[in-house]
Amino acid sequence: MATDREFIVIGAGLAGLAAARRLHSANADFLLVDRSDRIGGRVATDVVDGFRFDRGFQVLNTAYPRLIDLVDLDRLDLGYFTPAVLVRRGAGTVRLAHPLRMPAAAPATLFAGVGSLSDRVLLGLLLARYAATDPARLLARPETSALDELRRAGLSPRIVDEVLLPFLSGVLADPTLETSSHVVAMILRSFARGRIAVPAAGMAALPLAVAAPLPADRILLGVDVTAVAPGVVRTVDGELRCRNVIVAADPPAATRLLPTVRRVAMRQLTTYYHATAQPPSDEPILLLDGDRRGVVANSVVISQAASGYAPPGQHLVATSVVGPDPVPEPVVRAELEWLYRTPTRDWRHLRTVAVPDALPAALPPHGRLREPARIDEGLFVAGDHRDSPSIQGALASGWRVAGVALHCRPRHA
Repeated sequence: MATDREFIVIGAGLAGLAAARRLHSANADFLLVDRSDRIGGRVATDVVDGFRFDRGFQVLNTAYPRLIDLVDLDRLDLGYFTPAVLVRRGAGTVRLAHPLRMPAAAPATLFAGVGSLSDRVLLGLLLARYAATDPARLLARPETSALDELRRAGLSPRIVDEVLLPFLSGVLADPTLETSSHVVAMILRSFARGRIAVPAAGMAALPLAVAAPLPADRILLGVDVTAVAPGVVRTVDGELRCRNVIVAADPPAATRLLPTVRRVAMRQLTTYYHATAQPPSDEPILLLDGDRRGVVANSVVISQAASGYAPPGQHLVATSVVGPDPVPEPVVRAELEWLYRTPTRDWRHLRTVAVPDALPAALPPHGRLREPARIDEGLFVAGDHRDSPSIQGALASGWRVAGVALHCRPRHA
């Protein structure tokens, strides 16, 4: 299996694909390898009986800068979510609209029944400030936890508990908001500036779109890497020789291959998929449990955003639960009946997708979201654990690390 390359990229997830794209744009000699039989890493979609099941509830944000640079979003045929959330409070629901995307709904949002009037004004001002502030300035602010950042903004525990905690816990897989305030600032900035969507063909369309310009003979799947060292990648089938290695594997694999890389805890997300003939909501809007009476972080009729997620005459409901402990499906179904205020006994439970390593924990101090790219002579590491736990973080890290690796090449290379 021996071969000589200038660069070998390990891992064909979003970080590895972004790294390969930059190497390809520089006309560098590279090979992208992955142990799986497909590209995409943690971003995948299974199609069964006309339903599309993403490997966990994932969405695109159209404001992610590196996403825009690498992918023509129009080609993904995006289905958009309503730029608002519904918050279940007691016997009713409260609608909070995105003030920049739905300005006509601003008065109703201002007088919505969550938090206090002061809370709602402060939250709107906070999102507007994130949207208008340069990322470098946001990352220069003193760092704390996400929860403390929200308190620092003057928000009361009530609006945090009713809206921000259920919303952000589903985004970050972090039920206590320990995540770095720098990470949350960048994520909320993207939410304030962009739109949330899914591709018509499922989230697996994203890595395929990133990989589209890459030559097929530069991607080698089914390669199980066992060790790396300067100049060599060892696999179960032999050795691959190269001058530079970029490890863009998932965080647990990256720390196994590069023991000096800081180990990060991984957070679990579980998505419960249900089919129903009658949708419990007539729009693709995220439903939150403002009373926090159960385990559900959020739920959405995802087929209302992209009809291809379900066959004709059916709708697909995706529900997220945060945490490592399994939750019996009947418990989730009962909570959904309360949240949607509609009977769920006729809903079909199609699939439960538990992703133990869904997202790396990004605890403070996280600095400017740029961990060192170079580990040793000819050894580099990329991934969302080196940036922010997001699609943007993975793509940005892969692109940046490839740039560092190219810069470190000997001048005669």
